[in-house]
Amino acid sequence: MEPMDLLRNPILILAFLAWTAAQLSKVPVEWAWRRRLDLSLWFSAGGMPSSHAALVSAMATAVGLREGFTSTAFAISLIVALIVMYDATGVRRAASIQARILNQILSEMFAGRPLSEQRLKELIGHTPMEVLVGALLGVTIAWLWWQFAP
Repeated sequence: MEPMDLLRNPILILAFLAWTAAQLSKVPVEWAWRRRLDLSLWFSAGGMPSSHAALVSAMATAVGLREGFTSTAFAISLIVALIVMYDATGVRRAASIQARILNQILSEMFAGRPLSEQRLKELIGHTPMEVLVGALLGVTIAWLWWQFAP
């Protein structure tokens, strides 16, 4: 196997295409909703839509379309996708909420003091809607590719 063979794998191509589409759409979505230009969203976890959900849902959809929706490969990819999406809305979301609360406590405790305080990253999890939109994006990209790609 040559390293360039990876670039010819439609499952990998679709998964990373969906991830890229989700990451690139975060800045325009933030602008449309909040009229806030935040270019750092292109490189961050969290936000609308979930790029993790887009990646794993495109992967599972592409595996299903290629190998069949009754295949073992599809079952494994679907289970992995569901775990990733559950984690994004569960554990990672809870960590985001805790980070926000801790940062608020730090702000209130050290208001007006010149202390060095390290802020926690707050945008690491997703709302269920962010995951749903990311998943729909991934499924749509994989399905369209399979319908219209040569």
